[in-house]
Amino acid sequence: MIKTPICELLGIEYPIFQGGMAWIADGKLAAAVSNGGGLGIISAMNAGPDYVRNEIHIARSLTDKPFGVNVMLLSPHADAVADMLVEEKVPVITTGAGNPTKYMKAWLACGIKVIPIAPSVAMTKLVTRAGASAIIAEGGESGGHVGDLTTMSLVPQVCDNTDLPVIAAGGIADGRGVAAAMMLGAQGVQLGTRFLVAEECNVHPNYKDKILKAKDLSTIVTGKKLGHPVRSIKNQFARQYFKAEYSAAVSDEELESMGVGVLRLAAVEGDEKNGCFPAGQIAAMVNKEQPAAEIIREIFAEAQAVLNGACKWVK
Repeated sequence: MIKTPICELLGIEYPIFQGGMAWIADGKLAAAVSNGGGLGIISAMNAGPDYVRNEIHIARSLTDKPFGVNVMLLSPHADAVADMLVEEKVPVITTGAGNPTKYMKAWLACGIKVIPIAPSVAMTKLVTRAGASAIIAEGGESGGHVGDLTTMSLVPQVCDNTDLPVIAAGGIADGRGVAAAMMLGAQGVQLGTRFLVAEECNVHPNYKDKILKAKDLSTIVTGKKLGHPVRSIKNQFARQYFKAEYSAAVSDEELESMGVGVLRLAAVEGDEKNGCFPAGQIAAMVNKEQPAAEIIREIFAEAQAVLNGACKWVK
């Protein structure tokens, strides 16, 4: 079995995190991943503290294993959610879409392990100085909000600029991706798109179907003009948004309004035309629905086989 220091740090069996996907990563999915030996993560998304607290209680009712909460720092409720997480003393907090340092002192003071997503070396250095426990280096191949650097180029640069454990994210769907991430210096991986089709994932069946039917060129990045690019499955909404983004006749305010509520339309209502379906570039590699624990075991069995045979091409 593959064990790394991140397993001991967090008390998990396998060095794998489930991504904090808005409207998708709830208490049930997080508990299933944690029970399977990974680190399940609840998404705080744009929700208020009452919603997030309820999902934490659901997770605790389903597992006695460690789990985390992902704080989306652009949320208007980020301050209130940050305070609530101190009250609940969740084991792990991951953060995305911003700089988490204003909250980290309070989180660390109550024993919470803070693991920010870092899309750059600059953010890596900042959160390392602030006392992070580990860092998620997420490349632009991932679904949802993305940065410019690819996982292949970002992970080794992050590893070179911190002594903390690094978790690789973006473009990982199977054991080959896990093995590659470890060769780049990562001690673990984070997967989102693969867990979208976990049996315990409550996302709308239409969303799962889009992942299972995806091809290699099925995703598109929109939102660069507004400074918060998002990778999603190509559909009517994504194509219309992309066209509007590069039209001089459409203002930034109109673009912002076009994106309001579209993720919920996809994840909750399954609106295939008007919803936004975030997914990573590896969506085409996801071809079956499985229990979360089976996904984890399969991935690490593959990774072990790849690592054991890594020298077969080297003479």
